[in-house]
Amino acid sequence: MDMTAFTLCNENKLPIIVFDMNTSGNLKKVIKKNSKIGTLVEF
Repeated sequence: MDMTAFTLCNENKLPIIVFDMNTSGNLKKVIKKNSKIGTLVEF
């Protein structure tokens, strides 16, 4: 994530979920919101 993307999320109060995309199944878990995975950054 670059500084521009971070700034846009900050200005629009969009949450960011930081997680390991290289672990199989993690992206699916984040999208379905059925698992406490990663770290949630809220503004």
